[in-house]
Amino acid sequence: MKSRILLILCTCLLILSCKEQEARRPVSKSKTYTLADTSDEMKQINKIEEAKIQNYITKDSLSTYIAAPNGYWYRYINKVEEDTTTPKKEDIVEFSYDITDLNDQVIYSKEELGIKTYVIDKEDFIPALQIGIKSMKVGETIKFVIPSYNAFGIVGDENRIGINQSIISTVTLLNIK
Repeated sequence: MKSRILLILCTCLLILSCKEQEARRPVSKSKTYTLADTSDEMKQINKIEEAKIQNYITKDSLSTYIAAPNGYWYRYINKVEEDTTTPKKEDIVEFSYDITDLNDQVIYSKEELGIKTYVIDKEDFIPALQIGIKSMKVGETIKFVIPSYNAFGIVGDENRIGINQSIISTVTLLNIK
């Protein structure tokens, strides 16, 4: 008799334990982002960056900055008038450059970066400098003020340049081959 009761209990437990498990519901629902939300957020970030850049340019009242149609600003430190030769596609250029933040704090020095050899329009580099170098002449030095979307973007350089960080780069074109 005891074995029969034990068998009935085990059967009941087996039937009850085979019930399908329900998935747990999340405690809190996270917001889903649409492309429009992301686009709006990036526009706000760009507005903030542009205001910081305009503030930097205003503080440097002794210099005249030119707004490039490609979304960066620049000013000549040393302008070469005589020569009209500028780099073109597939030219190899050598230049020195540094990278600072909008507070003029050095992020990467010219000494640390060394002389850069770059093939025009054939290598990946800082987008604003890719465009800006094509307008330079040998011997010229230009200071570029670059918003993050034309520099290292939303990821930074994963080292010293932060996310959505505007940069300043002073570039001297040394040679065109």
